[in-house]
Amino acid sequence: MKENQKYITKNQERFIAELMDFLSIPSVSSNEDYILGINGAAKFVQRQLIACGANIATIEKTEGHPVVYGEKMVDPSLPTVLVYGHYDVQPADPIELWDHPPFEPIIKDEKIYARGACDDKGQMFMHLKSLEYLTRTNQMCCNLKFIFEGEEEIGSPSLEKYLINNKEKLKADVVLVSDTAMIDNNTPSLIYGLKGITYFEVEVTGPEKDLHSGIHGGVIPNPLNILCTMIGKLQDENGTITIPGFYRGIVTPSDEEITALHRIPFDVEKYKKEVGVKALTGEKGYDPMERIAFRPTLDVNGIWGGYTGQGAKTVIPSKAFAKLSMRLVNGQSAKAVIRSFSNYFRTLAPDSVDVSVRVLASCESALVPIDSLPFRAAEMALEQSFGVKPVAVRIGGSIPVISLFEKVLGLHSILMGFGLDSDDIHSPNEHYGIFNFLKEIETIPLFYENYAKAFSSANPKCFLASSAM
Repeated sequence: MKENQKYITKNQERFIAELMDFLSIPSVSSNEDYILGINGAAKFVQRQLIACGANIATIEKTEGHPVVYGEKMVDPSLPTVLVYGHYDVQPADPIELWDHPPFEPIIKDEKIYARGACDDKGQMFMHLKSLEYLTRTNQMCCNLKFIFEGEEEIGSPSLEKYLINNKEKLKADVVLVSDTAMIDNNTPSLIYGLKGITYFEVEVTGPEKDLHSGIHGGVIPNPLNILCTMIGKLQDENGTITIPGFYRGIVTPSDEEITALHRIPFDVEKYKKEVGVKALTGEKGYDPMERIAFRPTLDVNGIWGGYTGQGAKTVIPSKAFAKLSMRLVNGQSAKAVIRSFSNYFRTLAPDSVDVSVRVLASCESALVPIDSLPFRAAEMALEQSFGVKPVAVRIGGSIPVISLFEKVLGLHSILMGFGLDSDDIHSPNEHYGIFNFLKEIETIPLFYENYAKAFSSANPKCFLASSAM
């Protein structure tokens, strides 16, 4: 058994117990009622950084929730990896759909169930345990810096300013992120492409107050009816998004990318069963995998107005609201889409109502170079750990900080996640496999080792420092 596997086996009960303690802290970033949980989670991470061997571990104020920063610097001639994760979690609502309290973690069927188990507490915690292994066995071969934020689930509104104000402190050679998923436990994968996102809240206002639908129906503009009609016009019968200029600038994936995508196992019937739908839909001319990986999308994430309580209340509502998001692909501009949608959506409304559009979040898409030293080091680490070569994939999700790291720090990111799409992140009964949890601790040190060797080979002056560790 490899040395790191022996260490993991010896300490896995403690690792799991510590993670369960972390998961019991309700660090919901979108609700100020959970501010004690946010601060408690930050302090937990700080204590763990110190316990695992960091030279520096500080809680740093931002305009929102704090950032936890850590360092383990061993030699300036060695490569420096900036490890990113987030300790905040999504709301657990609807609570009634959980099989157990979301902040009272349990283990069932070799999985840890709790809000944040996979996204992202379980995955970020493994970076701390990897640090512990490396420091306690004297095997540090890279300098490590850690940045754990508490606002990822609300779009990281304070992070850009924090990065700008701390550029010197955050200098590194690459960013390592574990906030993504693998294809399955037998098919490890590395994400090289993320979609961007624009997220809006729209409001349609008609009468100044709710009105009786019998007395006023048929003559008073109904904001909910109008909003539904407006939303319906955002896509045509082929699933094409009708916003003017929406598809402008899209970079078509190469034939090699398309071929590689279709090598990934994908069973349509199994997928439909897993997510509980009768049929798949989407943009005409593209298969499901291509829509997920390569095509932009538009979704209504929520819609409300009028009376939604129990029983009947016959009103024409004064206002109607909806939340909409668009996932963007390589070549699209989030700023351009925001401008186009805001202008176009207003033109869809009749003169009888007023419309407002508010931008809640946005980020650009990101592509990671797959021929870089750190990407190859990550590929090698996963192959050593799993025994099979990982698959490089583009996904439909968005991680706003990835484009921020490129924009502000000039750094590319390695997206080495160990979750599964079936882990129900953002949903009731979120969970994370114990296999995945422990496998991550095994794999991360291999990445550091491979990267240090590759870095030394590319930078001969670093060779002696690397080989001496």
